[in-house]
Amino acid sequence: MINIVLYEPEIPQNTGNIMRTCAGTGAKLHLIEPMGFKITDKTVKRSGVNYIEHCDYTIYEDFEDFKSKNKGTYYYLTRYGRKPHTSFDFSNKDENIYLIFGKESTGIPKEILKEDIEHCMRIPMNDNIRALNVSNSVAIMLYEVLRQQDYPNLLKEEPFKGADYLEK
Repeated sequence: MINIVLYEPEIPQNTGNIMRTCAGTGAKLHLIEPMGFKITDKTVKRSGVNYIEHCDYTIYEDFEDFKSKNKGTYYYLTRYGRKPHTSFDFSNKDENIYLIFGKESTGIPKEILKEDIEHCMRIPMNDNIRALNVSNSVAIMLYEVLRQQDYPNLLKEEPFKGADYLEK
């Protein structure tokens, strides 16, 4: 199973967008408190459109609570990672993969990252910015894992207008 973990998210629009991405891919979302908003905020719902009801998510009291309830391989997205995200093998569909993203202002605490430096990674970019938007980073990472697993349980053809829509 593919899991997206947001460590103390601060911006409701990002979380709403991530909820929509998880709903569309079947990834489970884990939200670690404290959060900078309430999950019921209109801004979360507006960003997630009508798809939030299809998002499987759990809220945790803190990182220790999350770790005690979730076993698998943790991968940390951080601008301090020394390996590109594409250097990891995510192809095992039986592995519980947890992609962990930090809060928008400060990321994942150094104390957490230091415990598992081998699983810290970075999405390559130039030096014009510190980091990509967290919802964009989630989409990049989630689709890299899905690509390596050949998009399990996802449709490869458009379901509403039909696979031959462009030919008509």
